Amino acid sequence: MKRRDFIIQTAAATTLTLTGFGLRSFSLAKTKRITILHTNDTHSHLDVFPASDAKFANQGGAAKRATIFNKIKAENPNTLIFDAGDMFQGTPYFNYYGGELEIKIMNMLQYDAATIGNHEFDNGVNSLAEQISKADFTVLNANYDFTNTLMNGFTKPYKIFMKDGIKIGVFGLGIKLEGLVNKSEYGETVWNNPIEIAQDVSRILKDDLKCDLIICLSHLGYQYSSKSQMISDLDLAAQTKNIDLIIGGHTHTFLEKPTVVINAEGKEVIVNQVGCYGVRVGQIDFYFDELKNKSTTARVIKV
Repeated sequence: MKRRDFIIQTAAATTLTLTGFGLRSFSLAKTKRITILHTNDTHSHLDVFPASDAKFANQGGAAKRATIFNKIKAENPNTLIFDAGDMFQGTPYFNYYGGELEIKIMNMLQYDAATIGNHEFDNGVNSLAEQISKADFTVLNANYDFTNTLMNGFTKPYKIFMKDGIKIGVFGLGIKLEGLVNKSEYGETVWNNPIEIAQDVSRILKDDLKCDLIICLSHLGYQYSSKSQMISDLDLAAQTKNIDLIIGGHTHTFLEKPTVVINAEGKEVIVNQVGCYGVRVGQIDFYFDELKNKSTTARVIKV
């Protein structure tokens, strides 16, 4: 199946100022602000880490995350909440509930969308379909073809969000499963090259659907050694165009500030990732002037 046909058919089925992204001379009275909150690799860590933990003492926990989300949403109703995958596996909650509790907590926290990580397949693709069916948020993935699995129809390649007249296109990408996940767990899931898919999806979002802001939820990983054959978020940013923000996961990379990458047409792309286990929340604010020119600020929130 051609990449474009696959994407379209699947869609139908279902405060740190960054270099180059300063506020310029925007009139605040006329500026629209879109806030993006994001997490990744929470790995079933729903409770606060104990005070005795050597690395994350008294940090994390879904309740604290909810407090942060609610406070920011009260300050700016034009807020979207995203996750970049690996919601499952890491505590007895997953072993006992198989992912159901994680999905229910994300529903309660009012996530808007998430992508799929490799650990979402740990109980097999059929179990994943069962748990994803309970999600109130949209599960996004454009490069896994689930046609011959029970997951077929439970994901969308992209979704459009409208906030204060700003059209936001969001799509998801997943890591290559072969060699990382047992074949018995992902079954007949077919992986497609994420760079090729991203080129097609971002063009559809930009040219066909006229999005003002394009965001990729990626579970590819931030960066790999030069000898690695793995495709990273930095590769994705550099080799594509039209993407404004890549929210990453998989490598558990704690970035103090987002990375700015120059894309295939010489424009800047923001790449961000906030570690793991729900101990950090990323916040990216996009400001649009009357002509929809963008400016951006960012911060990392300790949970």
